[in-house]
Amino acid sequence: MRIDKITSLSNPKIKEVVALEGSSRLRTERGLFVVEGVREVSRCIKAGYSLFSIFYCPEIISLDEIPLEGDPNIYELSAACYDKIAYRGGTEGVVALVKMGEMLTLDSLDLGESPLVVVLESVEKPGNLGAVLRSADACGVDAVIVCDPRTDLYNPNLIRASLGGIFSLKVVAATSAETIAWLKKSEINIYTAQLQDSKVYYDADFCAPTAIVLGTEADGLSMQWREASDKKILIPMNGIVDSLNVSVSMAVLCYEALRQRSCKKQ
Repeated sequence: MRIDKITSLSNPKIKEVVALEGSSRLRTERGLFVVEGVREVSRCIKAGYSLFSIFYCPEIISLDEIPLEGDPNIYELSAACYDKIAYRGGTEGVVALVKMGEMLTLDSLDLGESPLVVVLESVEKPGNLGAVLRSADACGVDAVIVCDPRTDLYNPNLIRASLGGIFSLKVVAATSAETIAWLKKSEINIYTAQLQDSKVYYDADFCAPTAIVLGTEADGLSMQWREASDKKILIPMNGIVDSLNVSVSMAVLCYEALRQRSCKKQ
């Protein structure tokens, strides 16, 4: 096993990692994305992704502690070089460049009987989207559809916020029009989370095939989703604020679906 050492901040490999972290366009062009942390790298490998390069700092972690698969390029970094490419606090000493896999499409989704799907419209902040994916994984959601995305699914902050949950989920990017048509064709009920003309969420039946649709905190859902809705639901707000963070709202609604489905099985 060959291990190359890097001690210079001006090394092209260091510059490449920093550039990939900051540029969606470059990630797409190179077909590579950045993953940081032992847990995230392990989940990435388990999901079938291929490692391209491993960068680690021996002052933080030994190579034996790092999950490896295939034959990636391995680079041992000085502390200063590692600090340059690490993008989060409390890092574990390892950053990987990973080859992008083939993206799922709506028509390639295989969801089985009575699926529970989460749909997000135009969510902009990578941290919010990552938190939604983390909760979706915890709830056992069958798929997450990101409509009209304003951030790419390989954003490092998204991967970080999802705790690697993005690698375990079926995630599709599509337009709202495509998703509405697919849900209707698939006979999946559309439940839109909105304040207007809505009933409290716990009165809705989540046991049937269901898509829970959420928009941004600032703008809510577009008119095309409101018109396509089979049921409009809301989470009661008893304070001065009128909405929750989108990831919190998603968790509340999905755990209600999980509760109803668990009770039905008993």
